[in-house]
Amino acid sequence: MPQIQLIPAPADGALDAAEEAVDLLLETGRAPGDILVLTTGEQHPWAAHELSFGDAAYWAQHDARDDVFFADATAVGRASARPVVVVAVNGDDEGAAAQALPLARERATALLIVCGDPQRINAALGAGV
Repeated sequence: MPQIQLIPAPADGALDAAEEAVDLLLETGRAPGDILVLTTGEQHPWAAHELSFGDAAYWAQHDARDDVFFADATAVGRASARPVVVVAVNGDDEGAAAQALPLARERATALLIVCGDPQRINAALGAGV
């Protein structure tokens, strides 16, 4: 089971909080390829941009594991395990977070960082964090 870290943030600030968490991980020596970032609402701008070049090229970057990878939480099933998974609970869809968080916990081998409303996150994970 990964260690779980909760970063309280409003839905519209969850993505910023996730980016700050990633910056801190990188500054403290975590390899970029160790980090997967999932969004439950609007896509991260990097993911939206990369997907414009096609699905195959986008997932090839995931498989290369050279850098931080950003994906929509609905794609978590396609993502391979990484030491650190950061989830931005940045949408209003309760179901998306409830579906994504248990899967994200399975993908994180060392650390799961969840940014968003603590009550929604605790409800989605089914236990106090």
